[in-house]
Amino acid sequence: MNALPRKIETVANVCIIVVAIIVCVAAVRYFRTKASGSKAPTPAIAAGTKINLPNEDWARNRQTLLLALSTQCKYCSASAEFYQRLVNTTSSNTKLVAVLPQSPEESQQYLTGLKVTIKDIQQISPPALGVRATPTLILIDSAGTVINSWVGKLPPDKEEEVLTAVR
Repeated sequence: MNALPRKIETVANVCIIVVAIIVCVAAVRYFRTKASGSKAPTPAIAAGTKINLPNEDWARNRQTLLLALSTQCKYCSASAEFYQRLVNTTSSNTKLVAVLPQSPEESQQYLTGLKVTIKDIQQISPPALGVRATPTLILIDSAGTVINSWVGKLPPDKEEEVLTAVR
Protein backbone atom coordinates (compact mmCIF):
# COMPACT_ATOMS: atom_id res chain seq x y z
CA MET A 1 0.00 0.00 0.00
CA ASN A 2 2.92 2.30 0.61
CA ALA A 3 4.08 1.82 -3.01
CA LEU A 4 0.93 3.36 -4.55
CA PRO A 5 1.45 6.90 -3.18
CA ARG A 6 5.10 6.77 -4.36
CA LYS A 7 4.03 5.73 -7.86
CA ILE A 8 1.45 8.53 -7.96
CA GLU A 9 4.07 11.03 -6.77
CA THR A 10 6.57 9.84 -9.41
CA VAL A 11 3.97 10.04 -12.21
CA ALA A 12 2.94 13.53 -11.02
CA ASN A 13 6.58 14.70 -10.98
CA VAL A 14 7.17 13.33 -14.50
CA CYS A 15 4.00 15.11 -15.70
CA ILE A 16 5.16 18.38 -14.16
CA ILE A 17 8.57 18.05 -15.86
CA VAL A 18 6.94 17.27 -19.25
CA VAL A 19 4.59 20.28 -18.96
CA ALA A 20 7.51 22.53 -17.97
CA ILE A 21 9.49 21.37 -21.03
CA ILE A 22 6.49 22.00 -23.32
CA VAL A 23 6.00 25.50 -21.90
CA CYS A 24 9.71 26.32 -22.35
CA VAL A 25 9.75 25.07 -25.96
CA ALA A 26 6.59 27.06 -26.74
CA ALA A 27 8.07 30.21 -25.19
CA VAL A 28 11.32 29.86 -27.17
CA ARG A 29 9.40 29.34 -30.43
CA TYR A 30 7.15 32.33 -29.72
CA PHE A 31 10.00 34.73 -28.98
CA ARG A 32 12.18 33.42 -31.82
CA THR A 33 9.29 33.89 -34.29
CA LYS A 34 8.50 37.32 -32.88
CA ALA A 35 12.15 38.42 -33.16
CA SER A 36 12.58 37.14 -36.72
CA GLY A 37 9.18 38.50 -37.72
CA SER A 38 10.05 42.05 -36.72
CA LYS A 39 11.01 44.06 -39.75
CA ALA A 40 14.53 45.31 -40.08
CA PRO A 41 14.80 48.88 -41.31
CA THR A 42 14.65 49.16 -45.08
CA PRO A 43 18.13 49.92 -46.33
CA ALA A 44 18.72 53.23 -48.02
CA ILE A 45 20.13 53.46 -51.52
CA ALA A 46 23.90 53.26 -51.33
CA ALA A 47 25.97 56.34 -52.05
CA GLY A 48 27.60 56.06 -55.46
CA THR A 49 24.60 54.33 -57.05
CA LYS A 50 23.64 55.74 -60.45
CA ILE A 51 20.00 56.79 -60.76
CA ASN A 52 18.27 56.74 -64.13
CA LEU A 53 15.18 58.92 -64.18
CA PRO A 54 13.59 59.50 -67.56
CA ASN A 55 13.15 63.16 -68.50
CA GLU A 56 15.74 64.30 -65.97
CA ASP A 57 18.98 66.03 -66.92
CA TRP A 58 21.07 65.82 -63.77
CA ALA A 59 23.74 68.16 -65.16
CA ARG A 60 21.31 71.12 -65.17
CA ASN A 61 21.49 71.31 -61.36
CA ARG A 62 24.26 71.10 -58.83
CA GLN A 63 22.18 68.53 -56.96
CA THR A 64 18.67 67.10 -57.00
CA LEU A 65 16.60 65.77 -54.12
CA LEU A 66 14.16 63.07 -55.17
CA LEU A 67 11.21 62.54 -52.87
CA ALA A 68 9.93 59.04 -53.59
CA LEU A 69 6.41 59.12 -52.17
CA SER A 70 3.04 57.46 -52.59
CA THR A 71 -0.47 58.74 -52.00
CA GLN A 72 -1.12 55.45 -50.19
CA CYS A 73 1.77 55.87 -47.73
CA LYS A 74 0.81 56.92 -44.21
CA TYR A 75 4.42 57.83 -43.40
CA CYS A 76 4.56 60.13 -46.42
CA SER A 77 1.46 61.94 -45.16
CA ALA A 78 2.79 62.01 -41.61
CA SER A 79 5.98 63.68 -42.90
CA ALA A 80 4.10 66.57 -44.58
CA GLU A 81 5.27 69.18 -42.07
CA PHE A 82 8.89 68.23 -42.70
CA TYR A 83 8.36 68.36 -46.49
CA GLN A 84 6.88 71.86 -46.13
CA ARG A 85 10.02 72.97 -44.27
CA LEU A 86 12.15 71.23 -46.88
CA VAL A 87 10.48 73.12 -49.74
CA ASN A 88 10.91 76.42 -47.89
CA THR A 89 14.60 75.96 -47.00
CA THR A 90 15.97 74.32 -50.14
CA SER A 91 18.52 76.55 -51.88
CA SER A 92 18.47 77.36 -55.58
CA ASN A 93 21.38 74.92 -55.99
CA THR A 94 19.08 71.98 -55.23
CA LYS A 95 16.18 70.93 -57.42
CA LEU A 96 13.27 69.10 -55.79
CA VAL A 97 11.57 66.31 -57.73
CA ALA A 98 8.64 64.28 -56.41
CA VAL A 99 8.32 60.79 -57.86
CA LEU A 100 5.15 58.85 -57.18
CA PRO A 101 3.61 55.73 -58.74
CA GLN A 102 0.27 57.53 -59.14
CA SER A 103 -0.65 59.77 -62.07
CA PRO A 104 0.79 63.31 -62.07
CA GLU A 105 -2.70 64.74 -61.55
CA GLU A 106 -3.42 62.54 -58.53
CA SER A 107 0.08 63.18 -57.17
CA GLN A 108 -0.36 66.95 -57.57
CA GLN A 109 -3.68 66.81 -55.68
CA TYR A 110 -2.05 64.76 -52.94
CA LEU A 111 0.88 67.17 -52.54
CA THR A 112 -1.45 70.19 -52.66
CA GLY A 113 -3.52 68.60 -49.90
CA LEU A 114 -0.33 68.24 -47.83
CA LYS A 115 0.58 71.88 -48.64
CA VAL A 116 3.83 70.72 -50.23
CA THR A 117 4.64 72.77 -53.32
CA ILE A 118 6.88 70.82 -55.67
CA LYS A 119 6.72 71.83 -59.33
CA ASP A 120 8.45 68.80 -60.85
CA ILE A 121 6.29 65.71 -60.30
CA GLN A 122 6.97 62.50 -62.20
CA GLN A 123 5.11 59.23 -62.33
CA ILE A 124 7.44 56.30 -61.83
CA SER A 125 7.32 53.06 -59.89
CA PRO A 126 9.62 53.28 -56.83
CA PRO A 127 11.31 49.91 -57.59
CA ALA A 128 12.36 51.30 -60.98
CA LEU A 129 14.61 53.70 -59.03
CA GLY A 130 15.79 51.06 -56.58
CA VAL A 131 13.46 52.39 -53.89
CA ARG A 132 12.10 49.64 -51.64
CA ALA A 133 9.89 51.73 -49.36
CA THR A 134 8.23 55.11 -49.27
CA PRO A 135 9.03 57.72 -48.25
CA THR A 136 12.60 57.69 -49.49
CA LEU A 137 14.62 60.85 -50.06
CA ILE A 138 17.56 60.57 -52.46
CA LEU A 139 20.15 63.33 -52.84
CA ILE A 140 21.76 63.11 -56.28
CA ASP A 141 24.71 65.03 -57.72
CA SER A 142 24.97 66.59 -61.20
CA ALA A 143 26.21 63.28 -62.63
CA GLY A 144 23.15 61.32 -61.47
CA THR A 145 25.01 59.61 -58.64
CA VAL A 146 23.51 59.17 -55.17
CA ILE A 147 25.18 61.34 -52.55
CA ASN A 148 22.96 60.21 -49.67
CA SER A 149 19.51 58.76 -49.03
CA TRP A 150 17.06 58.52 -46.17
CA VAL A 151 14.17 56.08 -45.74
CA GLY A 152 10.95 56.35 -43.76
CA LYS A 153 9.52 58.99 -41.47
CA LEU A 154 12.68 60.65 -40.30
CA PRO A 155 13.50 61.48 -36.68
CA PRO A 156 14.38 65.15 -36.00
CA ASP A 157 18.16 64.63 -36.25
CA LYS A 158 17.83 63.02 -39.71
CA GLU A 159 15.42 65.76 -40.83
CA GLU A 160 18.07 68.30 -39.87
CA GLU A 161 20.68 66.30 -41.78
CA VAL A 162 18.54 66.49 -44.93
CA LEU A 163 17.84 70.21 -44.46
CA THR A 164 21.58 70.90 -44.05
CA ALA A 165 22.37 68.92 -47.21
CA VAL A 166 19.99 70.95 -49.38
CA ARG A 167 20.79 74.46 -48.12
